[in-house]
Amino acid sequence: MAQPDQKKFFENLSGAGKAIAVLTSGGDAQGMNAAVRAVVRVGIYIGAKVYFIHEGYQGLVDGGENIEEAKWESVSSMLQVGGTVIGSARCKEFRTHEGRRAAAQNLVLRGITNLCVIGGDGSLTGANLFREEWSGLLDELVQQGKIDRESAEKYSHLNIVGMVGSIDNDFCGTDMTIGTDSALHRIIEVVDAIVTTAQSHQRTFVLEVMGRHCGYLALVSALACGADWMFIPEMPPADGWEEQMCTKLSETRSRGSRLNIIIVAEGAMDRHGQVITSSIVKDLVVKCLGFDTRVTILGHVQRGGTPSAFDRILASRMGVEAVLALLEASADTPACVVSLCGNQAVRLPLMECVQMTQEVQKAMDERRFEEAVRLRGRSFENNLNTYKLLAHRKPQSELPISSFNVAVLNVGAPAAGMNAAVRSAVRVGITEGHKIFAVNDGFEGFAKGQIKEIKWGDVGGWTGQGGSLLGTKRTLPAKHLEKIAEQMKANKINALLVIGGFEAFECLLQLTEARSRYEEFCIPMCVLPATISNNVPGTDLSIGADTSVNAIVQTCDRIKQSASGTKRRVFIIETMGGYCGYLASVGGLAAGADAAYIFEEPFDIRDLQSNVEHLTAKMKTSIQRGLVLRNENSNENYTTDFIYQLYSEEGKGVFDCRKNVLGHMQQGGAPSPFDRNFGTKIAAKAMLWISRKLKETYRKGRVFANTDDTACLLGMRRRALVFQPVVDLKNETDFVHRIPKEQWWLKLRPLMKILAKYKTSLDVSESGQLEHVVRHRRPEESEGVPA
Repeated sequence: MAQPDQKKFFENLSGAGKAIAVLTSGGDAQGMNAAVRAVVRVGIYIGAKVYFIHEGYQGLVDGGENIEEAKWESVSSMLQVGGTVIGSARCKEFRTHEGRRAAAQNLVLRGITNLCVIGGDGSLTGANLFREEWSGLLDELVQQGKIDRESAEKYSHLNIVGMVGSIDNDFCGTDMTIGTDSALHRIIEVVDAIVTTAQSHQRTFVLEVMGRHCGYLALVSALACGADWMFIPEMPPADGWEEQMCTKLSETRSRGSRLNIIIVAEGAMDRHGQVITSSIVKDLVVKCLGFDTRVTILGHVQRGGTPSAFDRILASRMGVEAVLALLEASADTPACVVSLCGNQAVRLPLMECVQMTQEVQKAMDERRFEEAVRLRGRSFENNLNTYKLLAHRKPQSELPISSFNVAVLNVGAPAAGMNAAVRSAVRVGITEGHKIFAVNDGFEGFAKGQIKEIKWGDVGGWTGQGGSLLGTKRTLPAKHLEKIAEQMKANKINALLVIGGFEAFECLLQLTEARSRYEEFCIPMCVLPATISNNVPGTDLSIGADTSVNAIVQTCDRIKQSASGTKRRVFIIETMGGYCGYLASVGGLAAGADAAYIFEEPFDIRDLQSNVEHLTAKMKTSIQRGLVLRNENSNENYTTDFIYQLYSEEGKGVFDCRKNVLGHMQQGGAPSPFDRNFGTKIAAKAMLWISRKLKETYRKGRVFANTDDTACLLGMRRRALVFQPVVDLKNETDFVHRIPKEQWWLKLRPLMKILAKYKTSLDVSESGQLEHVVRHRRPEESEGVPA
């Protein structure tokens, strides 16, 4: 990584004289268009020529009109469109030497030596072979008289950068591939719809999802909807699964549930290689249990629809990184793939990733299933471990004996995904042998004694529900310390799990500071960040923020559509977030906004004037609409009304204005797959941490924990989930404005500006280092901030 004194800025890099071509290949995936848009606009921004290659490798081989120079406006309105606008095709010719020679000729004739390939492992392997053969292909073309020697020398090496577009998330080396999150959105939309009809008729539904060789979609959707049973290629069920599954289904019904959901990946099989299909599962349930059972095969629905906010941002970030990688590539640089690790964009050698992906398939073919799971990477392994913890309730006799009582509560404003976190915490806590107590209405309810034991079955069906089923209040404990301590003593509470926003963090600080006065607070305590504003210190992401960004982006898409009909219209949209500009900035990047006003980046009348001029110029192009986001507390004087009136006056005769305050719709709705999964995983991790701390602090028949490391916040920091003492986070926090002093997403703002055609400064010091695929890495617990 570049040292601070060697800062590297994007605007200092020049693409003058370079030509970049972008193609999409293999199966389509939502978000591919966002990646194409980013490559085109960033390429043009740095002065390079950028070309579309239509119809994937087929277009590369055929040449002609299939290779077309892209303009800035060419990629307008692509962001919200699913699939790939430039087309994709399977190409037999490119697999032949003659086909690749024709492709090389088509690139050389246009002076293209930089190729950005968006596709799966097959497409990327083909690109690498093309690169390795490049000089030989040019020699052949010279001998055949199709190009001259001068051209062969001028374009002597080909640079390749890959981005993985695949809904299956089947590529090793990256946590998420472009399209996976959107496919999960489609699956979860269907599951949520099916749940209502299944409950009405007490039915069992068997859902078949895509994933011939990779069970990621089935695994994460099973986690996100709390499925009763799941079949994936990487973890075939043990012999005798038929009986075990039927027992589990009837147990769920006997606890009062009116439905069962079973998820089957299309590549599922048993330990002996026998295929397990959705119809086989259905017939088995009908035969053994007599339940009314239906099959739904989702098929290509999963590939369709508009890309999620996550996929748009992922693809946009990857597109910028890909152009950077092409600019910095040399003849000695191996072909790389731009990938996501935690919350970090990284570059990995393409063939290392491909080889690892092929090793997974080899391990599965040879029935080495545990090895296959490990090779899939930490994200897959974490998901699988969490699923195993939550899906199957152990008999009471098999549970560890614990005399500990753990209380769970929500604090602050409601956030989608809170209920998924509570369900996960309750079930993991019960599996650990603890008694779990649910507190209603936050610390206010705690003080009033609104606390009762919560059982395994009480949280059934909670994952898909928005808001807070426990009830939540913003009240801080400071006023009620004595009463809360009394309730803790009366209910023998040995540990506390608080799920909430900035208030939850403040609550834990207050309880930690009160430990010297109240022994009842000398217990392990943990905060899980859950707020749409994403303003909690110590974490890059909070439960609920993804759902909220998706709500903003969906509204912006509709507004843009209405504006494209009327032409010459600018919309000003106000988002929530308090003083934190996360929703406005990330929503702006995902929706293709022209500007986003936030508190963290002060702006004045000159900035507003410059934005108006920028939009005036834009109205002269073929893109005659504008979208401006404003965070609710970005400036006390430049209000949404003020900006609306200013734009209306200054834009007279050029464009007209409309304003829209999104309000509480940003807090509502069913949680997104990401929030369900994130809430489920971090709550499970927190409960295991609580168990460990309870054992460590149990002395002479009681729990006594008064050290800083027993009151922590669990957050995602760059690439790891880390437990951080809340007292250590005080120095990182601006308590007046209720935001962290440093926020990672501010680095995404210049990206939004570049994609909206503003000249700006983008620090790319952290880019550029080619890393290596880490093998057999075990997910580790980590305490304190990672280096």
